[in-house]
Amino acid sequence: MVGGRTRRTATVGVTEHGNSAVLVTVASDGALLDRRRIDLTDSELPTHPHHHEGSWAVGRYKNSPWAREISLAEAIELVERVRVSASHGARESLEALSVEMPLPIASIAVRVCPKLPPTTEERIADNHAQAVADSVMYREALATAAEARGWSVYWYERERVFRDAATVLGCDDINALLLAMGRSIGPPWQARHKLAAAAALAATEQPAR
Repeated sequence: MVGGRTRRTATVGVTEHGNSAVLVTVASDGALLDRRRIDLTDSELPTHPHHHEGSWAVGRYKNSPWAREISLAEAIELVERVRVSASHGARESLEALSVEMPLPIASIAVRVCPKLPPTTEERIADNHAQAVADSVMYREALATAAEARGWSVYWYERERVFRDAATVLGCDDINALLLAMGRSIGPPWQARHKLAAAAALAATEQPAR
């Protein structure tokens, strides 16, 4: 509390797509502060090493014209290189965001991760896990980087996050607010931006009336 009032803070909502992510930052009173896209890994690295190189290593899609020969050990090592790069990229991206924001960031909203086998080899071998393991890896990199900065992590569910945001704001339909946000900041304002904004709003404290 500062001067009898709760200090304003900011929350970051995340929508990941491959090795990139859209970050939408809102203040605790619901004001839009920032929208940006970040890349988490080095450009020379593959974006889906579990799904692509890992699948090739175990013979999945081996007849596809875009597949290539790679051993399981090489695929596992490649996944680890991408993981390290993503961790570094997440730390740098959140640091840059924090420096540029007019308010201290208190939390981040990241899409909830499904439960996966514990090792990279098991994730590659499992047909379902290999399809989502790369996305999980990037979400976890952002969550870990946020926690290292002292931010709380809010794990949101895509299917209900718009309802949760509306509940926080005390309204029946959040679409009007999201459309107004888009108009205020200009294009691009696509479905992924609206999702990230809704996640950020759902993770904030009840805004001041």
